[in-house]
Amino acid sequence: MPTYKIRGIDVDFPFEAYDCQLVYMEKVIQALQSRCNALLESPTGTGKTLCLLCATLAWRKSFGPFSTGKIERNGRTAGSKSDDMPSNSEGNGLPTIVYTSRTHSQLRQVIQELKRSSYRLCAAQSPSRDEPVDIEDLVNIGKQFGPCPYYVSKELHKVVDILFAPYNYLIDRSNRRSLKIDWDNIILIFDEAHNLESLCADAASFDLSSGLLTACISEAKSCIDLSVARREEFNDKSRNPDNFAILKAILLKLEKRIAEVPIESKELGFTKPGPYIYELLADLNINNETATKLTDIIEEAALLLEEDKQHRAKGTVCRLESIGDILKIIFREKNNAHANFYRVHVQEVEASASDALKGKASRTLSWWCFNPGVAMEEFSRMGVGSIILTSGTLSPMESFAQELKLNFPIRLENPHVISSNQIWAGVVSAGPSGRPFNSSYRNRDSMEYKQELGNAIVNFARIVPDGLLVFFPSYYLLEQCVGCWKNVSLASSTTIWERICKHKKPVVEPRQSSLFPLAIEDYMAKLKDTSTSGAVFFAVCRGKVSEGLDFADHAGRAVVIIGMPFPSRNDPKVRLKREFLDEQLRLQRDACKMLKLQILSGEDWYTQQASRAVNQAVGRVIRHRHDYGAIIFCDERFVNSNSQSQISLWIQPHIKCHFKFGDVVFTLSRFFRDGGVQLPTKLKSIQSEDMESAKEVKTSQPLDKFYLDDFLNSVKEKLTAAEYKEFVGFMKALKSKAMKIGSVLESIVILFSGPDRRPLLRRFKDYIPAKYHSLFEHYLEANDETLNEQILEIRVMTDGCKKCVAKAWNVIALHWGV
Repeated sequence: MPTYKIRGIDVDFPFEAYDCQLVYMEKVIQALQSRCNALLESPTGTGKTLCLLCATLAWRKSFGPFSTGKIERNGRTAGSKSDDMPSNSEGNGLPTIVYTSRTHSQLRQVIQELKRSSYRLCAAQSPSRDEPVDIEDLVNIGKQFGPCPYYVSKELHKVVDILFAPYNYLIDRSNRRSLKIDWDNIILIFDEAHNLESLCADAASFDLSSGLLTACISEAKSCIDLSVARREEFNDKSRNPDNFAILKAILLKLEKRIAEVPIESKELGFTKPGPYIYELLADLNINNETATKLTDIIEEAALLLEEDKQHRAKGTVCRLESIGDILKIIFREKNNAHANFYRVHVQEVEASASDALKGKASRTLSWWCFNPGVAMEEFSRMGVGSIILTSGTLSPMESFAQELKLNFPIRLENPHVISSNQIWAGVVSAGPSGRPFNSSYRNRDSMEYKQELGNAIVNFARIVPDGLLVFFPSYYLLEQCVGCWKNVSLASSTTIWERICKHKKPVVEPRQSSLFPLAIEDYMAKLKDTSTSGAVFFAVCRGKVSEGLDFADHAGRAVVIIGMPFPSRNDPKVRLKREFLDEQLRLQRDACKMLKLQILSGEDWYTQQASRAVNQAVGRVIRHRHDYGAIIFCDERFVNSNSQSQISLWIQPHIKCHFKFGDVVFTLSRFFRDGGVQLPTKLKSIQSEDMESAKEVKTSQPLDKFYLDDFLNSVKEKLTAAEYKEFVGFMKALKSKAMKIGSVLESIVILFSGPDRRPLLRRFKDYIPAKYHSLFEHYLEANDETLNEQILEIRVMTDGCKKCVAKAWNVIALHWGV
């Protein structure tokens, strides 16, 4: 197992690391050593999670051995009074790592990655616990040795060096308090953090619907009846029915108060500044003091209903607890200062049949937080050492950082570990008939647009092997297009849908999340169907398909992005978020100018939400270093440089704009014919002469993963036979030191300066020792200066004649390959 010394820390890594992995681990350790925050993006397939674990635990190990708390086979648990080892939270001075991700299933994958490393010994020298444990492990321990898994986990977290938990355990204040951790010495990691801003905002917000409020009133009435019955039957006075009567009366009054809110426009609803919520609740005599008493009554009611549920064997959830959660959100701070980041919104929605019969309007009271930093800033106030946010798709980063209101001095947008022949990325501006692709509001309902798009999909289904993913900006456009393709026939009486089905079996992402597992199962089954060349999954950006699913290898050979997935302008939450950001910008404009700070405007946020959704969708393909695939942007707006600058950095260099559909068909067909068939899944043996010249490269850096044979094939293709022989000679001289390194680099720069060769220069840099990179850059700059001098000289000689300059430029471009 290789060991790398990174910023003075010995990091054990289970494999020979790529350059991008070393850079990633260096950034992690830099953040930990300097106790600052980091924002780290590394594409899926670059070993991000493993790098994060190894770097963090190697840094932790540099402070001393790992904890020795353990689970004994006799049932004793770590952290019990009989354990001698003090917990990290009891002041042993050693940092604790809290590693979070969105779901338990994602954390289970993280645990598996940890078990691949040398740091799987979470308790050094402890034979009874030599592996990290996840939820299933704790359950098995409980079944085998007796202790309750829940209490084992509560005790274990006090003595571990690394604690794994879902986001909500950290973001939710009550859950966080239950952990009883000394936050002053904590390293906090959020993996798969691309949705963190929305999760933080949602966790600090609430929506109280008429249906939920009605259910709560019903439960309060049940509590009155239960407590009265207990008094009469068993003389049980432990529950006071008067408390539940007060709760019911308050809820009824709240229901009436919401129903009386004046809504002049059904589209706009009723909106007030955040602090208005206290004015509304004051009418119900609910304030900071009485809210605490009310939550106590709700907790008592929940216990009573739980006891009754056990007696009656019901499986219902206590709805009253949601009212308690709402009160805790509203009165989380004594001075209520956080309310300035909120908006109160009451919206009338379509009434259900039961409500209509009762003559009630169905309304929802919302209190929306528009500052996700409210949750994250608390960690800084608690003294957390470093907060590391990482994901395969964090771009665009600046808006992400501004939303969370944290300073991220360390940032990284890592390249991929794949080579250029493994990706085709292009903007398709127009369809087969030359009609432009643009899914904006004024174009999306056009029959011509939908037909042109359908004909393009037919071509993609024909060219792309195996799995094809097509992402629409909304369910509305997806359903409109599929409906059009199924019903509109051509002169041959064949519909576009039938032509698509001729090449690929289709699956459409359902709106109902409950039906999604069946859709995935259907897609995977159709991929195996040999009657066609694969399957096509029609899905939606921000939908289930675009979030976290792995379409590696044949499951996803290409992803098509249909248009720009902007959030709906008519969504009241989107509208109010934009207004909130614009108001913040106006209030802080002068201070920002003086401090030279940038604040996100409503329009910036709106645009970047679309870009983030695109990045998340395109991340479904090219999932590992041997994978390959195409990314097809079907909208002319992606030609814009601003739009491309918001795409994940590793994709940007590969994007080419195609203004003729024929060019797309030609280059895409060639990519899957050549790139797909000839892609090396492992390093092949190459000619002995080439191998000898490449040995210096393989031993100097861990970059043999970048397919040396592919690079040498590219060199052979671009150089003449004589030039290639000369190149091999230079490589031998580099190894044997027969020539000065400067002379070798300068000669190769000149050799690769011809037509179509300049891209080889950047790739060649990966094959020379890192200590010579600055020297190599020097010769590149000198080469560029020579080019600039020639251009300037021609302009002087031709006295500015545009035609003469153009002709001369063509000659120079041909020679220099620019």
